[in-house]
Amino acid sequence: MSERKEVKASVSFIAEVYKFIKIMQSLASALFLYAFVKGTVMENFKSFLKRKNIEISLKRYGVDALGAMAQGLFCSLLIGTIINTIGTQFHIGFLTNAVATISDTEYTVGGLASAMSGPAMACAIGYALEAPPLVLFSLITAGFASNALGGAGGPLAVLFVAVITAECGKAVSKETKIDILVTPLITISIGIALSAFLAPPLGKAAMYVGNLIMWATELQPFLMGILVSVLVGIALTLPISSAAICAAFSLTGLAGGAAVAGCCAQMVGFAVMSFKENKWGGLISQGIGTSMLQMGNIIKNPRIWIAPILCSAITGPIATCIFKMEMNGAAVSSGMGTCGLVGPIGVYSGWVSDVATGAKEAVTKTDWLGLVLICFVLPAIITPIINNFLRKAGWVKDGDLKLAE
Repeated sequence: MSERKEVKASVSFIAEVYKFIKIMQSLASALFLYAFVKGTVMENFKSFLKRKNIEISLKRYGVDALGAMAQGLFCSLLIGTIINTIGTQFHIGFLTNAVATISDTEYTVGGLASAMSGPAMACAIGYALEAPPLVLFSLITAGFASNALGGAGGPLAVLFVAVITAECGKAVSKETKIDILVTPLITISIGIALSAFLAPPLGKAAMYVGNLIMWATELQPFLMGILVSVLVGIALTLPISSAAICAAFSLTGLAGGAAVAGCCAQMVGFAVMSFKENKWGGLISQGIGTSMLQMGNIIKNPRIWIAPILCSAITGPIATCIFKMEMNGAAVSSGMGTCGLVGPIGVYSGWVSDVATGAKEAVTKTDWLGLVLICFVLPAIITPIINNFLRKAGWVKDGDLKLAE
């Protein structure tokens, strides 16, 4: 009897082991199938994104798209503002008189350029994302809608809407035999829907942040003058767009003036302190081009950035506390610095606008003195002085600021 019990126990144990093995086999098979399906789907998805040239990365959206958006703004709103300023100051009739009337609204030449800022930004973003033609042209509608619905924060709304719309348009492009109908229809539909859903809250959020920065600068002009000047100046030299950031948050007033100071400190500072290595070509390319040319050298020796940053920390509060320099022109000008002299021109166009509306009695000698000192003279003096101390300390050496030829 005992032997039978042992045999039964052994059989039962073997059966349980067999059952356990079968369960494990089933589980392993299920996991393998899941991994296979998931891997296949993911591989197919990755392959699809690669085929459609959709690259989800910070560089693509935070650098390429943002930088392109600033160029779109420059070629519409900023140029329109400059044209209006030239027409007003030099009394050029065909630039100051209305050339078109649309829905009872009169537009000057500059006004027409400024009105196209939404489509210009969206198309620029689409170009940076390498959108195919039908998608690129469809972004005109998405850009207009998102900029209009975004209000004061229109540029930020355009950035988000245009990026998502462009990538969706690229995904459906050339997938059907009636591409000329499907791609524009889907791209425009997505753009309009996103504009209606995202643009108003994004616009309000951007306006709130911008107003908060400007309010804080009015309340604490010294501390915020330093903070805004340094941060926007750093953004100018980094491979991102300080102009687009200022435009997105509608950074004007005292905060805009501090931003101008920071950008000019970077551009003029780098241009002058590297004159020994780069001569006149470097002076011009950095002084009225971009200090971003120094990014390669900054990566090699970050200490070369100390002098321009400290300079911006000095000129920022001088702009806000002493000269009360305000940027009341286009907000995009706040982040341009001396690039094409856009920053100083923006400050000047703000003066003109304020005088025309009665907000300012007249442009004074103090205004001009502050503008020249903050944008040109002080960065050209302060930055090399600080850099000389860094050289004596051995932190900066000959050749560290040499631009690649």
